[in-house]
Amino acid sequence: MTQGTALIIGAGSGLSAALARQLHGRGYDLVLGARNTDKLADLAHQTEARTVALDGSDPAAVAALFAGLDGPLRVAIYNPSARQRGPIADLEPEAVRRAVEVTAFGAFLMGQAAARVMQDQEPRAGKRGTILFTGASAGVKGFAQSAPFAMGKFAQRGLAQSMARELHPKGIHVAWVNIDGGISNTARAERTDDGTDQMLDPEAIATSYLHLIDQHRSAWSNELSLRPWVESF
Repeated sequence: MTQGTALIIGAGSGLSAALARQLHGRGYDLVLGARNTDKLADLAHQTEARTVALDGSDPAAVAALFAGLDGPLRVAIYNPSARQRGPIADLEPEAVRRAVEVTAFGAFLMGQAAARVMQDQEPRAGKRGTILFTGASAGVKGFAQSAPFAMGKFAQRGLAQSMARELHPKGIHVAWVNIDGGISNTARAERTDDGTDQMLDPEAIATSYLHLIDQHRSAWSNELSLRPWVESF
């Protein structure tokens, strides 16, 4: 029996792939959204997912995506973010605008659309759905020469806090996850962990996301910080 639909925007390798596999294992019908769906072919085959090509910061594209969903939407996860590094005096304004649109405005678009769908559907075990945002330590502290990323992640965190206060009483669980450290990814040589667990394991992160999805409404988390044992904070 299906658990309902789980949507991941910003799907790819690494964390989103681990999330897709674990949600599929739980019996969710998966929808994976990404700019380039060609790279999702293997993952979609493994998880029986439907893929949708979209720009998550495009209101029309996000609206079309949600209009095409089937069945109750039980989980919505927003992963995309964009970085523009460099001294504040040298940053190109349009590049900064775009970075913030991807990280923050896109999160708003998904959050709004998911809230509209979830608040009108029947609850299951007291919950109408779960909305999760993949954050970063940049949403807690702004690092030097990384202003656009900090701007986007601070805004995203504020969005999640506001949504949680509004939607928790309506049976919609909202949480922001601070990924405080690098995520290992075998598809990227520079992201390969050497076996010492000094990078975050995507499967372990995904397990924590599923814990949020499973939480009883009497003890919901609205923020969760995940970091490897060697990370300073």
